[in-house]
Amino acid sequence: MKRTVMALLLAAVLLLPCAALAAETRIPPEWPVPDYVTWLLEVATGELGYREGDHGYSKYGEWAGDPYAQWCAEYLDWCVDQVDQQHGTQLLNRVFPLYTGTNTGRDWYISQGRYVVRWGNLEGWGYQWLKGRDEFLTTGSYIPQPGDWVFFTWTSDLDTDHVAMVEYCTRDDSGAVTIHCLEGNTPAMVKRASYDLNYSRILGYGTVHDVADWTMRSGNRGPKVLEFQQRLIRLGYLAEGQADGVYGPATIDAVKAFQLAQGIKANGIANIATQRTMDRILWDMDNNDLGAWAVNTPTDDDFSLDSVMDTQALLALYGDGEPEQHGDDEELYLYPQDEDSSLAGITPEDLSEDSLPAWYGEDAE
Repeated sequence: MKRTVMALLLAAVLLLPCAALAAETRIPPEWPVPDYVTWLLEVATGELGYREGDHGYSKYGEWAGDPYAQWCAEYLDWCVDQVDQQHGTQLLNRVFPLYTGTNTGRDWYISQGRYVVRWGNLEGWGYQWLKGRDEFLTTGSYIPQPGDWVFFTWTSDLDTDHVAMVEYCTRDDSGAVTIHCLEGNTPAMVKRASYDLNYSRILGYGTVHDVADWTMRSGNRGPKVLEFQQRLIRLGYLAEGQADGVYGPATIDAVKAFQLAQGIKANGIANIATQRTMDRILWDMDNNDLGAWAVNTPTDDDFSLDSVMDTQALLALYGDGEPEQHGDDEELYLYPQDEDSSLAGITPEDLSEDSLPAWYGEDAE
């Protein structure tokens, strides 16, 4: 008996370092958590342990109109509805989707301009990047926020088969990130579940906040396009009244004109180079009243050296400009990778080649 107890104690002691190594730290949200998300998480956690009845019956399915349906989405929608009833909010079908079918929830988030693909390339649109950043999203570079909805597929056709809601994320000592979710119908109850950030079955995230910008091209439509058109109007490239949320011929022509004026390859696609250059121009206009940025050729007095360097660095990264030296500092050299590539870089200390995805090029051409 004593030998057994000692063996167990020894095993416990030996396991302690492993437990310490596996310790996880909760990651603070990068964006503010709205009150309604806090309320939603409270309602959702209050349902933990609920089990479906005979033949797959659930109160969430009954609420949605089919008591015996698969009910992962219905659980989340029911929780949103409870928040609306308790707090007088109007979240359902405005901030969160009301749906029951495959792909419907994901497509709703896309239509709202609030969807991040796990690998950063949205079908029908193009590559994505976090707002204010100069690098594309890649697998694992977006850490989902509380209240985001996670869409999964269990097959190879990329259709959505399951949905869960993010409660929080953690990072362990090795740097690995885990997503902690609340979800229903897993397989017959409401429970907590955890997933590695790079789990291959995750398709993407419907986000609480508008966190990412997307490549836009002919045929795209929605709030992303509308916002972009309003920026073109402000810069004088699109006429008042032409902002209709549809990326059509007028928008393509306006983008080409802007790209020509800024030394970007004029392909009519609102890629990262185009949108980030526009971001910098509008920022300068808002902060320095530099209206000459919009259409006219700028003069030395119209902008700061820093803004010139930022824009030229961006064009060297994604456009077709020749390399330039700014001052004597080696750090300020801009140089292309090769003559045939539209991809260029600054010094390795500033931006490593690894920060750009291997498949870069389609949207910049």
